[in-house]
Amino acid sequence: MVRILLADDDIELSDMLVDYLCKEGFDVDAAHDGDAALRKALANPYDLLILDVMMPNRSGFDVLRELRVRSLLPVLMLTARGDDIDSIVGLELGADDYLAKPSSPRVLVARIRAILRRVETKGELQNGGERPDQIALDDLVMHMGSRMVVCGNNPVSMTSTEFSVLDILLREAGNVVSKANLSERALGRKLSRYDRSLDMHVSNLRKKLGTLSDGRERIKTVRGVGYIYSRT
Repeated sequence: MVRILLADDDIELSDMLVDYLCKEGFDVDAAHDGDAALRKALANPYDLLILDVMMPNRSGFDVLRELRVRSLLPVLMLTARGDDIDSIVGLELGADDYLAKPSSPRVLVARIRAILRRVETKGELQNGGERPDQIALDDLVMHMGSRMVVCGNNPVSMTSTEFSVLDILLREAGNVVSKANLSERALGRKLSRYDRSLDMHVSNLRKKLGTLSDGRERIKTVRGVGYIYSRT
């Protein structure tokens, strides 16, 4: 059973979500302040952390910042509706996705399942066939089973979403991948007009991977269309 930690200081909302998620087949634990959330996240083998931004003792950002030093546990941030800054900061700090609150529990479950699909490592299939053990291009190697990335002989830590975005761009290296296509394949949802998620994940990838050996940009933006992973 998938284990989820829900961190939100709104106890009434938390109780409602815990009840709903349990009925959906998840095993859910709750924390109502930042200290408890970080402590539980590091001490237990959860599959996902749902993390509210506004919490006492430590904010969700502080929890995520400290968590990412020691763990790549998938994180879904809950942000104030319409607050783009919160969502951008969360993604920059290493959140896998974000959801504005209040939001439908059904939408929350859909986001949870989309993230969990991205972290599956066994029996993954693509186009009806087995995924290769690794993908290599120039100085970059992706190990699919362990979901590890090595760039220039140096290991690079990545969230599940960053890994999925890079996986698609690398498989399509030399070809433009539209944002709409990338959103559906990597995030598991249709691209919405003001969604900055892909931009932030690509930005994080650029920071982590750097440029190609010849100094060219590794992941280029094709304005108004999408992204392309460069070939040397």
